[in-house]
Amino acid sequence: MNTVESQIEAEIPGLRRYARALSGDVTQADDLVQDCLERALSRLALWRRDSNLRAWLFTILRHVWIDELRRRKVRPEHGGMDDAMDSAAAAPSQMDRLAVRDLVAALALLAPEQRETVLLVGLEGLTYAEVAGVTGVPVGTVMSRLKRGRDRLALLMHGGEAALRRVK
Repeated sequence: MNTVESQIEAEIPGLRRYARALSGDVTQADDLVQDCLERALSRLALWRRDSNLRAWLFTILRHVWIDELRRRKVRPEHGGMDDAMDSAAAAPSQMDRLAVRDLVAALALLAPEQRETVLLVGLEGLTYAEVAGVTGVPVGTVMSRLKRGRDRLALLMHGGEAALRRVK
């Protein structure tokens, strides 16, 4: 039988990818996913059975992330030795790893709203309507953020820096 819990479990890999993309840290991503799942399971009665479970989970994860950012502004965290060791790791030896590194660096340069939209559509395959529901903005705004994010990402990946436009 396909229970809601098993459906939630099937979404964990996507939640982990999204949390990792948001936080840039494996450990923090795992904590975000755990907090998301805890919230989801404790509030399962609030989920409407006729709605999209995946979009609901991504919305919860996004809210957990925003709560974490707010908490850090009040009480900043200090990195430990594990963080220093991760940054001192040897450079990857494969071209694919270099390309992924460049992509991660380029994603980090996007505006947070654009990065979030690009990741939800491109990485997680959510529809524009689902992304609009997750982020709480109109579908047109999702489309605009996606276009601007993809354009900027393409520019950054091809070695350029976006030129500033004058708006009159």
